[in-house]
Amino acid sequence: MEVDPLIDAWEAAWSGRDASAFRSVCVGDLHFEDPLGDKPLLGVEMLEARARRLWKGFPDLRVESAGPRLTDGTHIAAPIRAVGTHRASIAGMPPTGRTLSLHAVCFCEARHGLLARVRIFYDLHDAQVQLGAAPEPGSVSDRAMRMVMGFGLRAPKLPGLFQGPPRR
Repeated sequence: MEVDPLIDAWEAAWSGRDASAFRSVCVGDLHFEDPLGDKPLLGVEMLEARARRLWKGFPDLRVESAGPRLTDGTHIAAPIRAVGTHRASIAGMPPTGRTLSLHAVCFCEARHGLLARVRIFYDLHDAQVQLGAAPEPGSVSDRAMRMVMGFGLRAPKLPGLFQGPPRR
């Protein structure tokens, strides 16, 4: 199986803003998962609907290769980079005007030369920070949030761990 043309078409479908393009890349009963969803999307129609919502929020979204693709003939790991500007409300978050640059890995299973299962892995917290929905790591806001969540400002000292033998 030729991996590069398949993944190139997958990236082009995301960048091209034509939801029907997924039909030439994916099987009809596609299984799709990413950190945005609380459950898998089942069927290419659900992926098309997700893509339309993302394109509405990020009208200039583009997806590009971010490294070599690995395959065993059936499974594919494809690093990608998604870049877009948050221009419209999405998932209840008002537009920020900020540009998002998100590195991800698509772990895919192919069937008959098409994508049958796609799981996308990326750092959702990093995306939230880039869009201003979460504080920058190490900032005063970040430390305050961690304190409220019960993490405190420093790592707690645990007796006996990494401190050597007790003193007498």
